[in-house]
Amino acid sequence: MIPNQLTVFFMIIYLLESLTIIVQSSLIVAVLSREWVQVKRLSPVDMILISLGICRFCLQWSSVLYNFYSYFHPDNELWYIGVIWEFTNTLTFWLTSLLAVVYCVKVSSFTHAIFLWLRWRILRLIPRLLLGSLMISCVTIIVSTIRNYIKSQVISMMQLPGNNTETEILKSFLEKYYKHQNLAMLFIPFLLFLAAIILLIASLSQHLRQIRHHNADHSNSSMKVHASALRYFAFLLIFFTSYFLTIIISIKYILGYKSSWFWAWETLIYATVSIHLTSLMLSSSTLKKGLKVSCNGPKLPEAPGTTRL
Repeated sequence: MIPNQLTVFFMIIYLLESLTIIVQSSLIVAVLSREWVQVKRLSPVDMILISLGICRFCLQWSSVLYNFYSYFHPDNELWYIGVIWEFTNTLTFWLTSLLAVVYCVKVSSFTHAIFLWLRWRILRLIPRLLLGSLMISCVTIIVSTIRNYIKSQVISMMQLPGNNTETEILKSFLEKYYKHQNLAMLFIPFLLFLAAIILLIASLSQHLRQIRHHNADHSNSSMKVHASALRYFAFLLIFFTSYFLTIIISIKYILGYKSSWFWAWETLIYATVSIHLTSLMLSSSTLKKGLKVSCNGPKLPEAPGTTRL
């Protein structure tokens, strides 16, 4: 099948975005893995970021393979690649919501007993929460595999001669079930993300107002740090919400692979992903330090007897 010029344009943009996301994900994993080897430990945020990097890498490759194969071979469907995409996409949502919860617990100034307990326990809980996110996402694989198997059987039955009314009803039911399953799988972690980020922004805003009230000097360094953090988390809220809405719309109103609008929509989805990854990279001091070392080269060892300032 030969695509038209508009489709080719959006395909190229989509490929460039995919390449950017793959490079960003690889950098996150490489830098944090090196830090892990050197220091033998990672902060809770960096543990989640390295998991997100691996997840995004697999997600983007599965998206590229599935979309292009489905476009050029519409009669065949790589359903197992679609299952991998669903799994990694669900896991991405849970990891992002977990990251928002960690930020909320560590950065917010709430003094409630639950927040104080979580602040004390969060480092020990992260490995368990990561494992829990993985196990919840594994349910997606099981459910999607069963659904795709039933769907393939229904399609085979429809090719047989006779009355296909019942098989059409079953096929329609499976399509509706797929939409509702994906909505449920994504809505729960997104709701958790939304609650954590809104609480965090509310806490930072309240603290910023208190600093302004008690300090007449608006150039105070503490106030600048709080304002910068507030902008960052507002930015994170906007772009992850945009990603969630584009995914939900694409699930609810499935566009045909032959349509130029499908590829336009894919470019919109993964543009938000690339911006979201950039913001996550800028949020980690470990990543920023590691990227500077990679760009500028390793520092020369200090002479014996010198002191570090």
